[in-house]
Amino acid sequence: MNAPQTVALHRPAAAITERPDATWPLADVLALFELPFNELMFRAQQAHRTHFPDGDVELATLLSIKTGGCEEDCGYCPQAARYDTGVEAKKILDIDTVLDAARQAKANGATRFCMGAAWRSPKERDMEKVEQMVREVKALGMETCATLGMLEEGQAEQLKNAGLDFYNHNIDTAPDFYNNVISTREYQDRLDTLGRVRNAGLKVCCGGIVGMGETREQRAGLIAQLANLNPYPESVPVNHLVQVEGTPLHGLDPLDPLEFVRTIAVARITMPKARVRLSAGRRQLGEAVQAMCFMAGANSIFYGDKLLTTGNPEAEDDRALLAKLGLKTRSATLESAPKEACGC
Repeated sequence: MNAPQTVALHRPAAAITERPDATWPLADVLALFELPFNELMFRAQQAHRTHFPDGDVELATLLSIKTGGCEEDCGYCPQAARYDTGVEAKKILDIDTVLDAARQAKANGATRFCMGAAWRSPKERDMEKVEQMVREVKALGMETCATLGMLEEGQAEQLKNAGLDFYNHNIDTAPDFYNNVISTREYQDRLDTLGRVRNAGLKVCCGGIVGMGETREQRAGLIAQLANLNPYPESVPVNHLVQVEGTPLHGLDPLDPLEFVRTIAVARITMPKARVRLSAGRRQLGEAVQAMCFMAGANSIFYGDKLLTTGNPEAEDDRALLAKLGLKTRSATLESAPKEACGC
């Protein structure tokens, strides 16, 4: 096996300290991780049933509207221009292609449509195109989400005015592990973008990636950071690292699957009202581990054949698994927006 690699460090560790008034001190989050497995699952299931008595699973679809060529150096990402991963840089998709994908996602049962772009941050010409996509996807009666990198002042308001419901911006990992993975943007940059999103009145989708070589305490640090955001995110995607050849994190020892389940359970206990989403890496987990994740409180999945540039269980397989487990999906609750919303 290749020796684990990390991104070269260009600055000291992130200077983020725990707030003295933290709702979930790191020690308390770590104590949850260290509970006997059955006790942890029991507590997670209690929290889940209290706040989601219907037990439904939200289906979300993610489309890469602009793939590859990113100037960042995130060690897990095949879209970084500096890594030789076979991902080619492409121009932003046209509106008709995006709408066709959104209609297909809705027909397959998805209620939220997320548009992702491989940018450090969007330029104004990009914003105009994304705003049109948001307006027209919203007009289909779907919840809208975008993940476009860091946002400058005023950009979150632009997206809000276009009808965006959620903005995704992950913090990725614990502050003290962050510089082992990324050097081209700071931890505080991510928090600043999240602040702009909240101030604009958008809902927050924010999570991280596990299995990047971090310790259990650092996984607890990730969850503590999320749970202590005020308020904590409405949507929490938990990604299992998909190792892509050519990226610095390729060749790591894989994370124990039960440790991933523990992470889901702790996220549910500490953020009881959030939609905790199984995101990248579900294909590697298999049905049994996914079933345990649902028991631990996961109640949202990315649904379809691809997550940006990595594989994802196909829609038919997902429906079959949910049927085996007797899980129902969240019904669409949004009414179609009036035609004026999409400029028709």
